[in-house]
Amino acid sequence: MKYTPQLIGQFIRNARKFLGVTQKDLALTSGTGLRFIIELEQGKPTCQLGKVLTVLHTLGITLQLTLSAAPGAAKRHTP
Repeated sequence: MKYTPQLIGQFIRNARKFLGVTQKDLALTSGTGLRFIIELEQGKPTCQLGKVLTVLHTLGITLQLTLSAAPGAAKRHTP
């Protein structure tokens, strides 16, 4: 699955609502602004990564990165 800013924003919005947290409270708790939370949930592609990670952490969302063999990826050469 390819994650997009819109999918991540939707996930964050759903998690926030599930936890019963308002956008304003999430902004205050995560040390960001209300405008940032609104734009993040709307899937704005230029949101600052550091702030996104802070919001994820604040909501208790863990992030797992894996390396997949994508088409066109550099191949490892053996001697």
